Amino acid sequence: MKPLVLENAQFYTFNPEQPIADTLVIEDGVIQFAGNLDQLNSTLKTNAEIEDLGSAFVLPGFTDAHIHLLEYGLSLQRVDCETGSRAECIERVRHRVDQARSGEWVLGHGWNHNIWTEGKGDKSHLDDFSPDNPIYLTHKSLHSGWANTAALQAAGIDRNTNDPKGGLIERSENGEPTGIVYEGAMRLVESAIPMPNADQRKAALENAQQKLISLGITEVHDFDVWECYQTLQEMEKNGILKITVTKSIPYPKLEEAIEMNLRSGTGSNRLRIGWLKLFSDGALGPQTAAMLEPYNGSDSLGMLFLTSAELMVIGRKAMGAGISLAVHAIGDRANREILDGFAELKNEGYFEGVTLRPRIEHVQIITPEDIQRLAALDIWASMQPIHAVSDRDMADKYWGDRCRNAYAWRSIIEAGGMLIFGSDAPVESPNPMWGLAAAAARTSTGNLLPRESWVPEQRISLADALNAYIPFPHEAVGLEGNSGRLMQGHKADLVVFKDDLFNLSNDTIASAKPAACMVGGTWAFRS
Repeated sequence: MKPLVLENAQFYTFNPEQPIADTLVIEDGVIQFAGNLDQLNSTLKTNAEIEDLGSAFVLPGFTDAHIHLLEYGLSLQRVDCETGSRAECIERVRHRVDQARSGEWVLGHGWNHNIWTEGKGDKSHLDDFSPDNPIYLTHKSLHSGWANTAALQAAGIDRNTNDPKGGLIERSENGEPTGIVYEGAMRLVESAIPMPNADQRKAALENAQQKLISLGITEVHDFDVWECYQTLQEMEKNGILKITVTKSIPYPKLEEAIEMNLRSGTGSNRLRIGWLKLFSDGALGPQTAAMLEPYNGSDSLGMLFLTSAELMVIGRKAMGAGISLAVHAIGDRANREILDGFAELKNEGYFEGVTLRPRIEHVQIITPEDIQRLAALDIWASMQPIHAVSDRDMADKYWGDRCRNAYAWRSIIEAGGMLIFGSDAPVESPNPMWGLAAAAARTSTGNLLPRESWVPEQRISLADALNAYIPFPHEAVGLEGNSGRLMQGHKADLVVFKDDLFNLSNDTIASAKPAACMVGGTWAFRS
């Protein structure tokens, strides 16, 4: 294949020795030259294909550092329940039921009772039009679900069913399940839903991949089920895996992973092993995130699933086998427990036995003291900036004045912490432009109504936000030597914009769309 010369563009390289270039030379999927045209050796252009980018603005491809890849692909097929009212959500579900075969499961995602004036629904709202089709709708947070009677019956849930460990079946005054399930109780319903077969998984992942590429995303850190990894292996074998995936290991698969000698940071150019994924608490939406002080207007401290002592037991086993840890922690108590456990594991020398540094997922509210510890322990803070603008009303309601320590990106950076960004899709949109705008302005983005900046002292610069989306996630997976920058020897993964993002307002950044995206030296998307 001929070398490809891309010229007449502003390449924002993330190479400190040459931050801006106007020409790239790409061969066999790798950048051979990044600099100015007058520096280019004429022999590199010999027999090359030359493409004029028309003064475009070009970045390395984005990384989504926290996504549920298969769930995102499947969500593109499910009922979109992210509506402004409960009535609208129900109407969308009713329409899908009308199209479904008798007895077929109807699945949806995205409802958020915190913004519905009608409040939370229950099984009766779904039973009215679907007595035979099981319905299961996951909350926007993915930490609670809404089922109809047919779904509860399929799952074997009735008034005599005990709450599972780490879960809650909501019940009416007479003890009957209402149809709302929380945390571990969601697994009871989900275990009754037919699993997508290999062909369905492949179709969902291919659909997700193409959608992500169209958004300029060329790499992801995936936190989905293990079956996702098996399908990705087949896709790579058949040459249809385009994006780079670092795949986490679900906790139930730890023993199997150790027996297979899987180690964090190992794998191929396209598919690598990441971290063991653990959960220490729930989420803000259903008030199951573990807190040091009760939620406003409540005696509840949320739900703590993993103590520091329990983390140490798991950590010694996993890290001793070369598998690093990524722990979901949203509430300030959960973050403290995990930092306590990580501190002991580091003192015992376990950090030295893994290639990838441990990380905490979400870090949505954390005390100033623990922000300092996060930095001192060299723990990656894996955060999702769009959460701040979509969760702000819930956070103000349930956390009140504590919100000054919520989604604290600037405080983490100023403390010397290591920050990487993702979306948590399908919880939120994976669109990195929405995330950039949210991080830089902390105002509403995408399809949300414009509002004033929320806790503006935690805003960060566009440059800092880009670092968290582009070079730093590559450092987190140990690939900083060959990807994440537009420089010689790095993979030719890049995204093209018509306009210089640094010249756009935050509102305009949110609506900016890639004109093209290249993966491995090949144009994989053009608008």
